Amino acid sequence: MKKNGLLASIVAAQLIVSCGDAPKDSEKPGTDSSTVTTKSSLYPDSTAFSKVIDGQQTHLYILKNGKGMSAAITNYGGRVVGLYIPVGDSTVDVVTGFKSVDDFANSTEPYFGATIGRYGNRLAKGKFSIDGKQYTVVPNNGQNALHGGKKGFQSVVWNAVQENDSTLELRYLSKDGEEGFPGNLTVKVVYTLTSDNGLAISYEAQTDKKTVVNLTNHAFYNLNGEGSGTILNHTLQIDADQYTPVDSTLIPLGKNVPVAGTPFDFRKPTTIGARIEEKNDQLKNGTGYDHNYVVNGKGMRKVASITGDKTGITMDVLTVEPGLQFYSGNFMQGKNTFKGGTKDEFRNAFCLETQHYPDSPNQPTFPTTILNPGETYKTNTLYLFKTK
Repeated sequence: MKKNGLLASIVAAQLIVSCGDAPKDSEKPGTDSSTVTTKSSLYPDSTAFSKVIDGQQTHLYILKNGKGMSAAITNYGGRVVGLYIPVGDSTVDVVTGFKSVDDFANSTEPYFGATIGRYGNRLAKGKFSIDGKQYTVVPNNGQNALHGGKKGFQSVVWNAVQENDSTLELRYLSKDGEEGFPGNLTVKVVYTLTSDNGLAISYEAQTDKKTVVNLTNHAFYNLNGEGSGTILNHTLQIDADQYTPVDSTLIPLGKNVPVAGTPFDFRKPTTIGARIEEKNDQLKNGTGYDHNYVVNGKGMRKVASITGDKTGITMDVLTVEPGLQFYSGNFMQGKNTFKGGTKDEFRNAFCLETQHYPDSPNQPTFPTTILNPGETYKTNTLYLFKTK
């Protein structure tokens, strides 16, 4: 399991937290945001994020980096609610989200902005084996288990402390047997806004029993701004020579194949919509792009870059992970209302989720996701934003 160091830009000193620490008075949010807005109307109403769920208090936390970038994060699901990028005299909210905890809890799409675990992506038929013992996670995506089961990390209240203006630490204990996974798993996630306008996310976990772990973040992005329409004209580049084909239920077929000569080749900057409607069995299975890319290189490196066509905002993705799930918003159906008042329409946002490969515990040729007692799972991802 990965033992890579934390991002240099993340504050090293981190406090042990108590549940539901309230945001600083100086950081309390104001009113609902719009796509491009001024500071006075930037953040959702904090009172809409103050609620007791499963006996635990939820809050909204505001992070700032002193360079004009800020983020709204709730400890319900460890979610990024909004991410605000300075563009000239304006600010663009590039993450889609809701204006209240209730909206997140009741959404037909449960993963907006969320911390995902214990196992990100799919497990075939919800089953996996460790040392000959089979474990079952309750299927919640057809016959398969998706993103940790029916009540994954997106549905729990995390213990939170805001260490300083730019850093929020979240902790959660996933008990032995939760959603069918073995071992008591202690998890720490740290969000940091860096001085160069990045959102850094670090993850750590320890277990007292051999288990599987694959953590990620499921923010839905639109670099033109939340509610600004289709993402098909965004220009995307992914540093990957191979991707992971899937069956009709989005379970890997057991091998990775070259992207060359396919609609999955994003090695050169290409708009998302350029080939998404081509006749291709894999595009049919995913209703568009919903596939793992086998990103090149090792260690902390840039694996993808994407630019909004209207704002010119570019987001670079850096990670230590071996995989990147590119999802083009194919299952957005307009059934939910975002915090700015627009609907979650078809392909109006995308996800770039850093990860180990889908269904790895059942795929012997894929990198392992086993975590043993005495080991520490560590992984880091940085979403770095630039403007023209």
